[in-house]
Amino acid sequence: MRDITYINKFREGLRNFHKSADVGIMGILNVTPDSFYDGGVNFSVKTAIAAGLKMKRDGADIVDIGGASSRPGSQSVSATEEWARVEPVLNGLLDSSPEMNISIDTYRAEVARKAVEAGAVMINDISAGSIDPELLYAAGEANVPYVLMHMLGRPDNMQIDPCYGNVVSEVKAWFKMKVDELSEAGIKDVILDPGFGFGKRQKDNYALLNNLSEFSELDLPMLVGTSRKSMIYNALDCLPTEALNGTSATHAWALERGASLLRVHDVREAREVVTLHHHLCTVKSIEKEK
Repeated sequence: MRDITYINKFREGLRNFHKSADVGIMGILNVTPDSFYDGGVNFSVKTAIAAGLKMKRDGADIVDIGGASSRPGSQSVSATEEWARVEPVLNGLLDSSPEMNISIDTYRAEVARKAVEAGAVMINDISAGSIDPELLYAAGEANVPYVLMHMLGRPDNMQIDPCYGNVVSEVKAWFKMKVDELSEAGIKDVILDPGFGFGKRQKDNYALLNNLSEFSELDLPMLVGTSRKSMIYNALDCLPTEALNGTSATHAWALERGASLLRVHDVREAREVVTLHHHLCTVKSIEKEK
């Protein structure tokens, strides 16, 4: 487990992303055979470690390791299988790059505890504790930042006729309720994730993207994960492999609306968007002072 000094330094970095024009990049490292875009690409330990190290070289601030697919319609694997996929990759990355910030993408307390003990500094939970309620208490005990994501339903049924009256106001109200619940569980640092593609229709995804600034009143970092998702490739009538340009466009719009972190498959390209946005913000700041 990382010492508290290291975790506090990481925690401060997340707050800086939230309070400044600098935006963090979280690289997606799926060690699964069935994720929607890159399933199987990094399924071998050697390939996964090499991919994670490349993400860091390309500018990733965090590498998010997941051992269980959450694509629409996916079926769960056992905690034992999930950890067997994650453990050698997590250990291999930290052996090669001890200063790497690793997030564990899981909805299981057992996997989260083991990952933090092995050196992960963040828990990214798509379920907000709805699948394994013990996970919230595990996150509180671990004293690491926690990503709170909105999802309507579960991965195996979330895209079966999702429906909202006003998706933005409903997700915001849900965030407010859950943040209080997380505080009771002892979780001190929360990152919000609207859950693009998780129990959302096309119009819901774009309503959330267009209104990201609505969540600023919660005064918490905002993670945006639109990378190569169906909201892009369905709109463009293309394949996920062809959705990089559309992904970059959504990243630019998200930054303009207050995103603090981008969760991405393509780190170098996302870093370029962040760099250009920083230049734009610099000019805006100068012009504002005139």
